[in-house]
Amino acid sequence: MTGGDLDIDDVSRRYGPRWALAHVRLTVRAGQSWMLLGHNGSGKSTLLACLATALRVHHGVIRYDGKDIWEERTEFRRKVGIFGHKLQLYDDLSAQENLAVWARLGGFEADPRAILERVGLDPDRHDPIRTFSAGMRRRAALARLLLKRPRLVLLDEPFTALDPAGRDLLIGVLRSLRADGATMILATHLP
Repeated sequence: MTGGDLDIDDVSRRYGPRWALAHVRLTVRAGQSWMLLGHNGSGKSTLLACLATALRVHHGVIRYDGKDIWEERTEFRRKVGIFGHKLQLYDDLSAQENLAVWARLGGFEADPRAILERVGLDPDRHDPIRTFSAGMRRRAALARLLLKRPRLVLLDEPFTALDPAGRDLLIGVLRSLRADGATMILATHLP
């Protein structure tokens, strides 16, 4: 199941008087994978935040499947998965409880146990997320991403805090999502 094309048309975004993005143009065809490579502060995370509709652009428009993502943001957000610095986890809940909450909020049908096993977490572990190591927390966030089965995957420095086994796991998950037709945009300063 593939998603639509992503068109970034003359997009600009500023923070006060400083422009973080200026006249960005890019078309990403459904099922493609792109890497945004640049140093810290170059606007990569800002562009991903605009693509996720967490930030509104000041100029230009972003379209997904021909529709303005800001105007259709409620529908669009159901198709987007984000894996970045902010893990969007409930610290006082277990990993399985986190997935149950996210499934209920998003109306997703999924098997939390199978998803947790897929990312290398014990589904019977009832410890709150706040007790997890940084790498385990990232695995729990990856499980949240899988729960959604996104058509567009936005990755902001996704390998941060992952050990070699965690990196291999993430690469495997990304390959699986890509084989399923997901479009991916990865932002990093270390290719």
